Amino acid sequence: MDPVSMKDIEEASHIIHKIGRTTPLIQSMFLSRNVAHGDVYLKLENMQLTGSFKFRGAFNKIQHLSDLEKSKGVIAASAGNHAQGVALTSHLLGIKAVVVMPHGSPIAKQEATAGYGAEVILHGDNFDEAHKFMEEEAKRKGYTIVDPYNDDYVIAGQGTIGLEILDQLWDVDTVIVPVGGGGLISGIATALKSYNPNIHIVGVQSENIHGMTASYEADKITTQSTAPTLADGTAVATPGSITFPITKNLVDEMVLVNEEEIATAMKDLLQRTKTVAEGAGALPTAALEAGKIDPKWLEDKKVVALVSGGNVDLERVSKNIDHFLTNDAKDHFVG
Repeated sequence: MDPVSMKDIEEASHIIHKIGRTTPLIQSMFLSRNVAHGDVYLKLENMQLTGSFKFRGAFNKIQHLSDLEKSKGVIAASAGNHAQGVALTSHLLGIKAVVVMPHGSPIAKQEATAGYGAEVILHGDNFDEAHKFMEEEAKRKGYTIVDPYNDDYVIAGQGTIGLEILDQLWDVDTVIVPVGGGGLISGIATALKSYNPNIHIVGVQSENIHGMTASYEADKITTQSTAPTLADGTAVATPGSITFPITKNLVDEMVLVNEEEIATAMKDLLQRTKTVAEGAGALPTAALEAGKIDPKWLEDKKVVALVSGGNVDLERVSKNIDHFLTNDAKDHFVG
């Protein structure tokens, strides 16, 4: 029996949309005509509350806690987007929230999380180290863990994006999703495949950190991490025990992009579509532009590329623009 059902996602949608937004689905003429040669639409989760899809799963999870659990407070580990979702939800519901973030997390995400009222603890050099400390702190203090991906309620919350896509583009052919621990793609794939098993679902990760892709290919949970990535929101070396089997069963393919391809996609989303995307949010566009997806799933098809978040430091945006305004890249950026 699947851990998350369409009924769970529909219930989550009812809960989330009391406060959360139905995000826009817009067509990108640049990606449609110049890249895919089909109709490419961007699902703008960067316009969700807190600037990321993560609000959905966090809100659904915390709403399902008992009164006793709420009274003791919640704790989460996050590079930033889940942190903000937990922090805002806890603020709205009057619950104490503690968030463990790895050192080096984007300053904008740290400040936004604290701004929503959460206690921010910086610990570890990466997400996995922060996650381990979070588990230890939860045992010491009695907090309830709000896991960023490996949780049924969180998965169902993220799956509400799939329902919205179907409402906005019922005959979609291909959906491209960023992947970290797998909560987002697990929920979306469950919703889409329940409606139409023929929808082609593609997961995208960075070459530098791609635990889910390595696990997908090995057919077992595997850890993979070689270097930091611009897609810090998906920098999860080991996928979840719940999310991996869902992804393996429902996702049609996983592809990888490099750091230059991610940076180019961030730049093109900003320049061509006026969309601010963080590295993780640019992964689907990077896969399209880099030709990582078989054209048969794109040409003359209706394609949705998910922009999962837009919480990027202005300094990083500036450095990215400067990179493309130097030397031979100048004409490419301005043209």
